[in-house]
Amino acid sequence: MTIVVLGDVLVDVIARLPGPLRRGTDTPAPVALVGGGSAANTASWIRAAGSTVRLVGTVGADVLGNWVTAELVSRGIDLKLTVDPDRATGICIVLVDPDGERTMMPSPGAGSALTAAPDLLEGATGLHLSGYALFAEAAREVALGSRTRALAAGLPVSLDAASSGPLERFGLSRFLDAAAGVLLFANREEAELLAGSPGLPAAELARRLCDHCAEAVVKDGAAGAAWSDGTDDVTVPALPVAGSLDSTGAGDAFAAGMLAARSSAQGIAAQLRRGAELAASAMRETGGRPPRQARR
Repeated sequence: MTIVVLGDVLVDVIARLPGPLRRGTDTPAPVALVGGGSAANTASWIRAAGSTVRLVGTVGADVLGNWVTAELVSRGIDLKLTVDPDRATGICIVLVDPDGERTMMPSPGAGSALTAAPDLLEGATGLHLSGYALFAEAAREVALGSRTRALAAGLPVSLDAASSGPLERFGLSRFLDAAAGVLLFANREEAELLAGSPGLPAAELARRLCDHCAEAVVKDGAAGAAWSDGTDDVTVPALPVAGSLDSTGAGDAFAAGMLAARSSAQGIAAQLRRGAELAASAMRETGGRPPRQARR
């Protein structure tokens, strides 16, 4: 049985900054070209966790599209990628500061589009949506339609809030409408926006979000993570991570770990711990994808 992930497929250009950018001159930094996109990252981590996964997205008819497709195939992911003849494969420039925090400048291109497929949910055990699929007009109808079909078929659906900037531009109430009946993943900043309540403990934020969704997980960085269904709460600590860090894809990895554990009928605490484990692994990597040896 297969977890279906629907959303953005991009290529990331990662620059790991040694310090502040020097405006108007050079700031030498290691740069890497890696696979990206929240949906593609999540699918890659689900596969690395040992679960079967199908990825639905769009790439351009160009060299980068061919490259990222081959990279995903090499990970053993069942791909349902449409090739857009008019738009280039999406690219995101990611600046990672010395503390591991990342700032992103996306140009989503073809990655902002989706094509409906009648067999999308065939053999599926659940559907996971990247929030970016809702933010993009070219993908929104397909994403919302897939959500409706999955819920009607009794499949569990999860949704990631993606990023606070585009979330605010899209509209908080519109996003919460789309979260009805699903498991919502949000980091602290996103959760505070959606709940309208800054400064609360993660578990309380998760409870408040359950006024709009079936379950909520609030990822609170080094403070850990909390799950709620509006009645019960479970929290887990984050795992310590040392060395040169990159937070790109850590939230995607957390969602993937939790979903993979859920698909094998593990309890909530075990799901959260697995999410924390994969998030910690992601922090040690450059970019948002797992290392090849993570697959098992």
